[in-house]
Amino acid sequence: MCHTTAQTELNEHLHQAATLAGVVGTNAANLRQAINGETYEHQVMYRGFADQACKDGDLEAAKLFTEIAADEGRHRDAYRTALTVVTTGRGTIPAPPKADMVSVPAGLPKVKAARTKANLDTAMHGEALAHAKYMLFAARAQQSGDPALTRLFEGTAGVELHEHFAGEAVLAGLVRTTKENLRRAITGEHTEATTLYPGFAKRASAVGDTAANRYFRDTAADEAKHAAAFQQALDQLG
Repeated sequence: MCHTTAQTELNEHLHQAATLAGVVGTNAANLRQAINGETYEHQVMYRGFADQACKDGDLEAAKLFTEIAADEGRHRDAYRTALTVVTTGRGTIPAPPKADMVSVPAGLPKVKAARTKANLDTAMHGEALAHAKYMLFAARAQQSGDPALTRLFEGTAGVELHEHFAGEAVLAGLVRTTKENLRRAITGEHTEATTLYPGFAKRASAVGDTAANRYFRDTAADEAKHAAAFQQALDQLG
């Protein structure tokens, strides 16, 4: 059930939202967007997080943030090379990176500072979004008949999810007992169903954006169903 819900969020909700927002463009535009994101994470975000974690005594987090910053720099460079190939027709698109798969067991946070915990949360949101966007960009590259670029986007997306996000999730103690995970999922889905998406729908309606209004309302209804399904699973556990 959890896997099915996650697929709905990624393949249906995010795809629809991305379409409405015009996230996916040409291959060149997608590469430029990816380069900008990777550059920020390489030069600013992760270096800043590493410095803060070091000052707060969370040395394991500082090490991870530093390693991810370096990875993002390599991703940026690969995307820059790919952009040159796409725009000039000369050269070769780099081979995709391979993720060092990180297992995420249930456990408590492995960091102590509130600032580090907040930075991990920000980082996980960023990695999850990057994974989702790169998979959309990969689909666009595939549609345009560019298998090498497709593989580059997919490979990078895999690193963002299975290595970066997973490593951060371990330190953040994201996964707990099944009951705790269900309770947190229910809270999140309920908030999205009753507050977040209805609020977005109201604002979209106020400015006459009927397509966005419909999307937000439909998504709110889906989230309510997810919350009910999670609640049913929790009740069955006793």
